[in-house]
Formats: sequence, C-alpha cells, structure tokens
Amino acid sequence: MTAENDAPATETDWPLVLVSNRGPATFARDDSGELVASRGGGGLVTALTGLVDHRDALWVASAMDDADAEASREHGGGSFECEVDGTTYRIRLVESDSDAYDRFYSVMANPLLWFVQHYLWDLSNAPDFRQHERDAYEKGYRVVNEDLARAVLEEIEDYEEAVVMLHDYHLYTAPKAIRDARPDVFLHHFVHIPWTQPDAWRVLPSDIRREIYEGVLANDILAFHTTSYRDNFLHCCRELLDEVEVEFEAGVVHVGDREVWVRAYPLPISADSFRRTAQRPRVHEYEREVLRRRREHLILRVDRADLSKNVLRGFTAFDLFLEQHPEFLEEVTFTAQLVPSRQDVPEYAEYLERIEALVAVINHRHGTTDWMPIDLKLRENLEEAIASYKHYDLLIVNAMFDGMNLIAKEGPLVNERHGVSLLSENTGAHEELGEFALSVNPFDIQEQADAIHHALTMSAEERSRRAEGLKQIVTSRDPGDWVDDQLADIEQKRRKRERVA
Repeated sequence: MTAENDAPATETDWPLVLVSNRGPATFARDDSGELVASRGGGGLVTALTGLVDHRDALWVASAMDDADAEASREHGGGSFECEVDGTTYRIRLVESDSDAYDRFYSVMANPLLWFVQHYLWDLSNAPDFRQHERDAYEKGYRVVNEDLARAVLEEIEDYEEAVVMLHDYHLYTAPKAIRDARPDVFLHHFVHIPWTQPDAWRVLPSDIRREIYEGVLANDILAFHTTSYRDNFLHCCRELLDEVEVEFEAGVVHVGDREVWVRAYPLPISADSFRRTAQRPRVHEYEREVLRRRREHLILRVDRADLSKNVLRGFTAFDLFLEQHPEFLEEVTFTAQLVPSRQDVPEYAEYLERIEALVAVINHRHGTTDWMPIDLKLRENLEEAIASYKHYDLLIVNAMFDGMNLIAKEGPLVNERHGVSLLSENTGAHEELGEFALSVNPFDIQEQADAIHHALTMSAEERSRRAEGLKQIVTSRDPGDWVDDQLADIEQKRRKRERVA
C-alpha cells in the first residue's frame, strides 16, 4: 500500500488491512517449476472474500509452507498482487521461524485454544500445563502474533490512520502489539468460533489467560457470530478481570479510558453464488448417482471429522432409531461425507478411527446383502456434497458447539425435497434457524433418534412450512450485508473516538 497525498481519510478511503492465519492464496510449483497461486482453504477465506469484493483491502497472513515463503521472498517479504479464481488480492505472506510456527499452530492454537473454546477437554485427564505448553505460548504463539503485527505496522507506517481487521483465535495477542506501537490505529477483531463461559478459560494458566484477554481487549470492536457468544465474552470479562468495567446491555467493556464494543454479526452465505455452484455440470453428474442409489429416505451430514462436530453421537442416534423403528430397515440411507481433519493431532486421528469403527459396527448390525445403512465418504468434494444437499430428506447438524456452521444454511438453500433440518441448539446458526429446524440437545442421543423419526414421518405440509421458513431466513441477508454492518460500526466508532480525542 502507498499513501495517497496528504488528504484526510474519509469513510471510503481509509486503508483497510485484513489479518488472519490462512490467507486467500496459497502457492505451489507447477510442472514448469513456476509458483502458481490457488485459493486458500477454510471457511474464513470464503467469508472474507466477500469483504475484499466489497472494499479494497490488503490481506496479511502467515506463509503456510515453503512455497508460500518463496512467493513472499520473491517480493522482498512485502505485499504483492495475485489473482485467484477471478479475484485479485493484495496480500502479504509473513514467514515465521518454522519451530515457532509449529508451536503456535500445533500445540497452542490447535488443539489447546480450540479445545478450550469448544469445551472439548476431558478435564479429569487433560490438559496438563508443563514447560512444553509454556514454550508453545511464549516461543510460538506470541512470536507468530508479533511477526504478523510487525508486518501490519510496516504496511501502515505511512498512514496517519488505518483500520485493521483481525480474525479468529490464532491472533489474540497481535492486537496489543499493534496498539502499543500505534495507539491511533483502529482495531477490529472477529472471532469465528464459540466463546466459552468463564470456567472453561480457567484451564489456562492465569498469566497466559491475562495476556490473551489483554490482547483481545486492545481492539476497538470485538465481534462474534451470535449474541450468546458475545454475552459469554462479557461474562468472562466480569468474572476473570478485576480492572475492567462491563456494560452488559450496551455490549461495552471499559478498559482504562478506552471503550471496547462487543458485537454480534451473524455470517450469511451468498445465496446467488451458491445456487450458481449448484448448477455446475459435475453436480448434475453426482445427482444422477445419488438418485440411482437412494432408497425411500436419504439422511445427510457433511462435516469435517472434528471432535466438536459430534459425529459419533449422530451415528449412535441413527443406530438407536433403526433399533426402535425396524420398519425403516432397507428404506433409509445415511450418507455422511466427512473431511479428515487435523490428523497430526492424536485426538483427531483417534476420533476418525472411532468413527470408522462405529460405522462398521452399525452396518454389520443392520445391513443386508444389498443395503448398508451408513454410506461413509471420507473426502472433500463440494460438487458431490451439493448433489446430496439437493435430495436429502433430513440434514443432520448436531455439533456440540459451532461458531456458525454454514452447512446448516447451504443445505436448505438448494434442497428440492422440502428436506428437514435437525439442528443442535449449540450451533451458531441455531439463533437464526432454530424456529424452523428440529432443535436437539447434542448430548441427548434419544432425543436425536426421536427427531430422526419425526423428520421421516412428518406431514408434507409441515415439511414445506419448515423448508420455506429456512430458505427465507437464509436468503434474507448476504455477505455484503455482513460486511456493511461491520464497516458501519467501525465508522461510527471511529467518529466517536475522534470526537472524544
């Protein structure tokens, strides 16, 4: 980025910097040996791409591998433009020490913070904090956050003011590093995963917990997908910190002479874009296979094989449903398309093994020579998933806890059979969609089994009412609205801060 003259920034020309662990582009060498960019993975990239389409921005992210680091070095470690899937991004890939990054990502962020923020720890056994974990924080998490903060500061050094939007649980200490160097910069931080209640955070050593909270409270605005996660954060500030004042109804935390606004901005999907994707030729090819293989009823789940997704309880509920309602034997297939996740983390590798073992048991218990009740697909294939979206009778999203869960929105949007949604009350999407879904306690297997039966025996009129209600909510907002809401609050708070100054 280069400063333009000395004109004062206005609502539309203040520089905007996005910061996240994963960026919108990742690099690899093609057959000719040339570095070629492809789209970065993860739902966060999808969400923020809408922001980049909406507003010119620089995107600062970690170099994820050697090819990313080489691309960064080719541009002197600074920012550069690249095109991915028809969108031009201005990016800066930050290379951190490999040992520091491994500690940051594989020990501190995943699994430690992820487990804290999804209530995943079995506290009778784990975690144990030893020097290994402290080193992961001090020599890993803190180092990578400082690397990214330093890159942001270099990019905005020629500006008198700038807006920096940081994203997710990887970057909790970066805001304070930026704030200490540039008190004038406006900082906004969106946390895309759940924010748990105070007791969950007591797992962390008090000094590390304090640094994390000091980091996020260095922001001007802290954002979540749901009001419940916003409220949890405010409760944490009230219970875990002595020196701040919390205005709960207003969603404000007073830190010294600063106000931190705590807000909820539910993330929508781009309905038009997703519908276009649903018309790809490959989707139609997969549809023909889905229709050829389907029985009377089709149940679907599409997920990462993540502990927080509650896959085992979902399959156990289906097993119980078949046991209690044998009339559905050979009449229903449960298709589960799961993407293996974080297999370098022992808990995740073990979880995937348990999933495969349980599917084998259920298929052996209920299956016949020409019918297996569960069709398990361990792969990531968007077109194949969308083909199943179109034709399910029941979509299961029974996560223990989720930041939002866009699958709960994608499926109802393109489904053509008035499919029913079984939705955990602990997913972020439940705040918006709960009225028209079958709400379940994700830990209550009998309730989930009963919900499966209810969905597959529901009247056509009720199915239609629920399906149309879901579609209306999903299409009522798009990512542009999500971006506009945040930018409007940023501008309002910037003006308020200027008046106070």
